[in-house]
Order: sequence, then C-alpha cells, then structure tokens
Amino acid sequence: MKVFITGTDTVVGKTHFTAWLVRALLRAGHDAAGLKPIATGGREDALALQRAMDARLTLDEINPLHFREPAAPLIAAEAEYRTIDFPTLNAAIRDVSARFSHVAVEGVGGWRVPLGRNYEVRDWARELALPVVVVARGAVGTLNHTQLTVESIRAAGVTCAGIVVNAGAEDSPDLDLVLRRNVALLRDLLALPVLEFDRRAEAAGSLPAWLGGK
Repeated sequence: MKVFITGTDTVVGKTHFTAWLVRALLRAGHDAAGLKPIATGGREDALALQRAMDARLTLDEINPLHFREPAAPLIAAEAEYRTIDFPTLNAAIRDVSARFSHVAVEGVGGWRVPLGRNYEVRDWARELALPVVVVARGAVGTLNHTQLTVESIRAAGVTCAGIVVNAGAEDSPDLDLVLRRNVALLRDLLALPVLEFDRRAEAAGSLPAWLGGK
C-alpha cells in the first residue's frame, strides 16, 4: 500500500497523522516508511517522520527538498532563485519507495498549493499516480472544504482512498457532536471510508483495512 497524504488546508494535522500511520503499519508487521519530499520553513515534519520509522531513512532521503522561507513552495523556491525539478524528485521518491511495501508520501500544504508556475500539488500527485488520503479538520466548515478537495481530486483523474477527520485540529469541547455528525455525513456524501482521528492521542484505535490494517 502506497498513498499520497494531502490536506484540505495547511496545519490540519497531515504530519501527525502520517507519523501515526507509519508507526501503526510498523506495529502491524509491515515494512513501512513516511516521506516528506518538499518542506518549507523548518524540517520538523520530516524529523517527525524519521522518528516514527526509527531513523530507517536519512533526513535527506525523507526530505530531499527544503526551502528556508515558511511559505508556499513556489514562493519559497523563488525567494532562493530555485525551481523544483519534478522528474528528478519523483524518480527519487520512487527509488526510495521501492524499498518498502508500505509508504506514505506527505504533500505540502493543501491540494491546490502552487509548487511552480502552472504546477500544483494536484499535478504532482497525479504524476506520482498514488491514491490520495485527505486529512481534514473536524470543525464547522470541514464539509465544504472536504467536498471541494475530493471533487478536485476526482476531477484530476486521481483516486481518493478515503478521508481522515482530525479531531485535534482545534481545541474546543463543543466540537465533539459536530465531529461525529461530520464524519457520518462525509461518509454518506462522498461514499468514501472516513477515519475519525485525534492528533492529541498517541493512537486512534485499530488501523482500518483501507489504510493497510487487517
């Protein structure tokens, strides 16, 4: 199982979920790894994935492209007078991925974040040809954001494997009822598997079959 992890927005918990997924896959006996090929600002996300897999890959294997500016990759790259060579980057991702049975490739920002001129996360995921897992907030507004993201994924001819609704993206005791209703409604509206995930917890229950569980 190899998947691309995207989000309905930035800071929705992609890295926390991806790290949990890698740990859960390893506990289940799978040969698993997590990659963060593009990072802007710090490399904390890549370091979190490295810890999740007990340093089975170097930081540069996990995160081959790093830009100092904490901005969209297009802006961050242009600030350093650089562009991203996607054929080379994608070849490196495939080479590393071939060493593992289960791989989670974490994107950067949301689904439509620009990575280059006329090139977005959407185009990158389509070239990698991996099914996409969408991480979404559990709060009010996520129905709209999630449906728009899934609609764009499907319009791009990419398979959406399922949704992860992150209960820990906002800290409010009033969100529990909203979260449960959102999870149930998203299953109905999108006809996709939906995992309720709490990034404040170390575990999120058993690993579902659509994410590599048994």
